[in-house]
Amino acid sequence: MLFRSAATLGREARALMGSSQALAASADTYKNLSLFGDVFDKVRADYVEKPDEQKLVENAINGMLTSLDPHSSYLDAKGFKDMRTQTEGKFGGLGIEVTQEDGLVKVVAPIDDTPASRAGILSGDLIGAIDDESVQGMTLNQAVDKMRGQINTPVKLTIFRGKDKQKIDVKMTRAEIHIKSVRSHKQGDDAYYVRISQFNEETADGLRNAMAKAQEEIPADKFKGYIIDLRNNPGGLLDQSIQVVNAFIDKGEIVSTRGRNAEETQRYNARPGDLSKGKPVVVLINGGSASASEIVAGALQDHKRATILGTRSFGKGSVQTIIPLGSGNGALRLTTARYYTPSGRSVQEGGIKPDLLVPQLTDPDYKSRRSEEHTSELQSH
Repeated sequence: MLFRSAATLGREARALMGSSQALAASADTYKNLSLFGDVFDKVRADYVEKPDEQKLVENAINGMLTSLDPHSSYLDAKGFKDMRTQTEGKFGGLGIEVTQEDGLVKVVAPIDDTPASRAGILSGDLIGAIDDESVQGMTLNQAVDKMRGQINTPVKLTIFRGKDKQKIDVKMTRAEIHIKSVRSHKQGDDAYYVRISQFNEETADGLRNAMAKAQEEIPADKFKGYIIDLRNNPGGLLDQSIQVVNAFIDKGEIVSTRGRNAEETQRYNARPGDLSKGKPVVVLINGGSASASEIVAGALQDHKRATILGTRSFGKGSVQTIIPLGSGNGALRLTTARYYTPSGRSVQEGGIKPDLLVPQLTDPDYKSRRSEEHTSELQSH
């Protein structure tokens, strides 16, 4: 006869218990899916008007995803195509990065040199209606689709601004949006200004070209440093933000992403080669600086490589993975991890706080508008 230790018996008992719990959980899941199927059949058979079954399924999926956080969503085939086009740097519309809050559409940031920025749309504005149609009840993707349209066609946004929710109607004309991610020029005789408006596939190359131009135009003995402007930059591609940080440091961690399980943690480290040659750096941020912008500001701040100046950033510290669902079925944009600065700070829990708090005095309404718009104000943040 074989004897097993008490510890072995305990492990086996826990394994059996875990297996039975997993089976029970699985049974509950199938029960809930069966409930959904029953409701779907009843709606399809008995609703007062014949419903669009495809829309029913898409709205059910969107309801499930938006209950998780403001950044997870379902992209139908058209939305998936539009998203890929946007990350390539060219798309049609108004030029606004948005999220959703309390049934309204919230502006994260207008994009430079677009109809939205020229019309004075501000970070933190709430869009209540598009062409006099309320956005209440729309998914974020539906609202975005409604703002897009044929080039040179008009659109009216009804927005609510500031603590008092001042109602303002803004009329714009849709345009083809081509984002030049990086713009730069010499600032005075001894500094170089680099504006990064979004992190798309052109950003890292654009920064490298700007830095090469700076070093050509300003003698090394007179060059005092770089000003990197990330204000109202809503973010974009993770790999591009990593390359931007790597242009100013040559060792150490840049960012880590942590998923549900510890083994999913990924750390991104700098590679040798400081393109800035150690010159001082000032980074400008505000409440419209989000996501990849915060990775850059947080990493350079933790490495004491830059002085961060402005107001607290938006606080979008989560990573969305685009998961294609097969031909013609679109994709999921699903939050799969949160990212942390090299010192272990979670950007999701308050954004990046500047070293020097400086309000943006050039905004005509800076005294009345909310100084800090960040993701902690969103539901399920």
